[in-house]
Amino acid sequence: MATSRPLDASAPWVELSTTEEDWDRADGDVLLQALGQLIWIRTFEQHVLDLAGQGLVHGPAHSSIGQEGGAVGSILGLRSDDQITGSHRGHHQFLAKAFGHVAKASPGSLPEITPDVRTVLERTLAEICGLARGYCRGRGGSMHLQWREAGAMGTNAIVGGGVPQAAGFAWADRQAGTDAVSVTYFGDGAVNIGSVLETFNLAAAWKLPICFFIENNQYAVSTHVSEATGEPRLSARGPGFGIPSWRVDGMDPLAVHLAMQQALEFMRGGGGPTLIEADVYRFFHQNGPYPGSAFGYRGKDEERAWRERDPLLAVRRHVERRGLASAEEIDRALADVETVMGQIEADLLEPDPDGKPSARRIKASEWPDRDFVDVGIRGDLSEFDGTRHEELATFTGPTREWRFIDAVAAVMDRRMSTDESIVVLGEDVHKLKGGTNGATRDLAAHHPGRVLGTPISENAFTGLGCGIALDGRYKPVVEFMYADFMWVAADQLFNQVARARHMFGGHSAVPFVLRSKLAAGTGYGSQHSMDPAGILTTSAGLRVVAPSDPFDYVGLMNAALLCQDPVVVLESVELYATRGTAPADDLDHVLPVGRAALRREGSELTVVSYLGMVAKCLQAVETTGVDADVVDLRWLDRASLDWETLETSIKKTNNVLIVEEGAIGTSYGGWLADEIQRRLFDWLDQPVQRVTGAEASPSISKVLERAAIAGVEEIVAALEQIRPA
Repeated sequence: MATSRPLDASAPWVELSTTEEDWDRADGDVLLQALGQLIWIRTFEQHVLDLAGQGLVHGPAHSSIGQEGGAVGSILGLRSDDQITGSHRGHHQFLAKAFGHVAKASPGSLPEITPDVRTVLERTLAEICGLARGYCRGRGGSMHLQWREAGAMGTNAIVGGGVPQAAGFAWADRQAGTDAVSVTYFGDGAVNIGSVLETFNLAAAWKLPICFFIENNQYAVSTHVSEATGEPRLSARGPGFGIPSWRVDGMDPLAVHLAMQQALEFMRGGGGPTLIEADVYRFFHQNGPYPGSAFGYRGKDEERAWRERDPLLAVRRHVERRGLASAEEIDRALADVETVMGQIEADLLEPDPDGKPSARRIKASEWPDRDFVDVGIRGDLSEFDGTRHEELATFTGPTREWRFIDAVAAVMDRRMSTDESIVVLGEDVHKLKGGTNGATRDLAAHHPGRVLGTPISENAFTGLGCGIALDGRYKPVVEFMYADFMWVAADQLFNQVARARHMFGGHSAVPFVLRSKLAAGTGYGSQHSMDPAGILTTSAGLRVVAPSDPFDYVGLMNAALLCQDPVVVLESVELYATRGTAPADDLDHVLPVGRAALRREGSELTVVSYLGMVAKCLQAVETTGVDADVVDLRWLDRASLDWETLETSIKKTNNVLIVEEGAIGTSYGGWLADEIQRRLFDWLDQPVQRVTGAEASPSISKVLERAAIAGVEEIVAALEQIRPA
C-alpha cells in the first residue's frame, strides 16, 4: 500500500504581529519618523484627490490612502543606495523613499518640513499633474515616478512590470560588492502574473538581494483576492520558490518595520531574496475620490472596520501614549504640511477666470513646452564622439576570412576584455560551447561571473537586463534564442526597455543590447522563424541593427555596446556558417549609427535590403543583368535610417525594390515603402515594389517552408517584372 508523509518547505514562512510591549520597546525616534511621514503622505494624497475632483489631474489618481503603513514601515530601514520599484498605486512608496533620502534626523521630535522635503512634495505633485517641474518633467504623471538619486527607480503602470527590473538592480548591487538591496512593491493582482513568478524563481536561483513586497489590498479594482486565487494567503508563494516569507498586518507599521528589519538582515548577509506580504486596504476606489462601496463591490461595514485600523491613527495613539509627542505637536505637524501643500498649490495654480468663483486652473507657465514631446525618446549619440570609424573598403590593417559566427563570439570576447561592465545573459549562453550556435563561445571561461545562464523566462531576464541597464553600473547583453520569443517578453521589451528613457523624463540612459537570431529556412516552424524587424521598428525607443557580413558585425556590435540607447542586434542563422573578410585581430572599429552600405552601384534600380537577403539580392541582380544599386541598410529603425544614401540612390535610379525574407503581415518594407513614397514621390517612375515572404509563417514541411519565405528566385522574378523598359 502506498504511504504518504508530509513535506516541509525549504524556506520559512511566518506571520509576524506586534503587542503593546513591542510598541513600548520600539525606538521612539523610529515611531516619530514614521508618524511624520505618514502625516506628510496622507495630507499629500488628500490634496491629490482634491485636485483630481477639480479636474486638475489628467488621467488616473490612484490614491494610497489607507496603505501608507506598508510603505512607511518597510522603507524606514532602507538606505539611499537601496533601490525600489513601485506599482501604479505608488505615491506612498515613492514619497517614503524620497523622504528617507532628504529628511534630516530630529531626535526626540517629529521630523520637520525642510526645504528639501518641501521640494519632494512640490515636484511629486507637479509630476502627478503632468507639469514641467515634475521629476519626469510631466511625462510620468501619477503612475511613473522616478528619482534615481533617492533610489526610487520607477513606479510602473503595468501590473508587476517593475518586478523583473528590481531583480536587475539587486544583481548589480551584488556584482558591485555592496550590501545594498532592492525592494519591489506590487499588489495582490500582480502576484499571479507570469513575469512576477518568473522573477521569484530567477532571484531564488541566483540568491539575489531583493525583497518582494506584496501590498495585499484585497481587491484588483473590484475583484476580491479570494476570487482570483485558490490561496489568498499570498505569501505562500514564497516558500514554493525557496524564499523566506513573512505575513504581516500592513495597517500596523511597526509590524511591517520589524519584518523588514529581519528581511534586511537576511538579504544584506548574502542569504538571497525575501518576501513580505502586508495586508492593507485602500480607503478609496481604484481611482478617484470615492469609496469602493459607491461602486457596489464593497460594503460600508467592511470599509468602516478597516478605517478603524487606520495606520496613521495607530501610530499616533502609541506616540501620544508614550509621551513622545503631544496631541498639540501632532496637530501642529498636520497644520504645517497643510500650509506647505497650500503654498505649493498656489505656486502651480491660479484662479480660472472662465470657471466658478472657486475654480482654479494650472498656470500656463507650468506646462511642458509642446516641442518637448519627442525629446528624449533616445539619446544624442554623443557617446560616439572620438570613436574610430572603419569600412572594409578603406580598412588598412591586416584582414582574414572569418566565419560569421566566429566573429560574433570574438567581438564579444574582445569587448568583455576591455569593458568589465558588460554582462551576457540568456538561455544556455554559458554551456554547449557557446550556446546553441556558438555565439558565446569561450566567454564564460574568459569572463567568470559575467555570463549568466538563465531559466527559461524571457520576461524575467529581459526585465532583469532592463534593471541592470537603468542601474547604470553594468551593460547587459541579453540573448533571445529565437526572435519569436520577443512576444513572450513583449511587456519588458516594448513597455519597459523601449519606453523607459522617454517615460521618465528623457534623462535616464538605457544601455541595453538584445541579440536575437532569425531562423527561417532551418525547419523550426511557425514559432521559431519570424523576421521581427517590422515589429521592433514600430517601437520608437529601440534602435535596430542588422549586420550582413563579419566586418560589419564587429563594427555594429561595437556600436551597439557603446550606445546609451537600447539596441536590438538581429542575426541571421543562415549567415552563421558563411565566411567573409574582417580584421585579423583589430576588433575595435565602430560602424556609426545611421550609416547604410552601398554594396553595388548601378543606374536602373535601387534595391534595398538587410541581413542575409543582401547577398541574395546581389546574386539576383547578377543573374538578371539589371544595373542596380544594392543598399544594405544595416540600421533599420526610424531614427537611424540612412536617408542620405537612400535619397541619393533613388534620385538617380527613380525606381525602388525593397526585399525582405519574412511574412508580409509583419513586413518591415511596408513602412519603408510608404515613407519613401512620401519623401521621394516626385523622383519615382513607378510605385515602390516589394519582395516579401508569404502571408503564412513558415511551416515544418521543407516544401511549405520554402514557399513561405522569399529567396533568390522571388527576387529574380521581381527584377524581371519591374525592370525599366
